[in-house]
Amino acid sequence: MLEPNQGSNKTASASHKQAASDHEACAKHHHEAANMHDNDKADEAKMSSRAAMDCCDKATKQSTTACGCSAN
Repeated sequence: MLEPNQGSNKTASASHKQAASDHEACAKHHHEAANMHDNDKADEAKMSSRAAMDCCDKATKQSTTACGCSAN
């Protein structure tokens, strides 16, 4: 038998893990963009920057969901 909040705790945990994973993917793209700028590869930097923006949007939404699960 599940304890009263056990199901919601698992949902919150999964949401936080996904948010962390999304933020890590975003950071990877930011590092790639920085490296491309360091190597004067503007087109590659632009692609990495766009990927970072997409990841950031996804990560922000997931963070909102995760924190909302914990705040309730």
